[in-house]
Amino acid sequence: MHGINLDALSEAELIELHDAVVDRLQFLHQQKTTHALLELAIGERVVFEDNNGRTQAGIVIRRNRKTVTVHCDNARQWNVSPQLLRKEKRPDEGKTGKLVPFSRKT
Repeated sequence: MHGINLDALSEAELIELHDAVVDRLQFLHQQKTTHALLELAIGERVVFEDNNGRTQAGIVIRRNRKTVTVHCDNARQWNVSPQLLRKEKRPDEGKTGKLVPFSRKT
């Protein structure tokens, strides 16, 4: 590690170290959550795995402070950590060029 001898620390010092570690971990988690929230837009299609391991797909309808509300295709709403969401890949995504409609005259 970083040369910290835990055996040499008193109980009060260990508690202080613990509190500092917990504060730092909470800060890092909050940073990741905030970054993930900024990457998602309302109306964007996303996918995630529910508690049973099934893939759910839906649309972001609200960005909360710590979660994102997703309205799924099965008409259920989920509050999901933004870190668990993936943007849904569309079949036409990544293709270059424009689609030009044409009509066939007969």
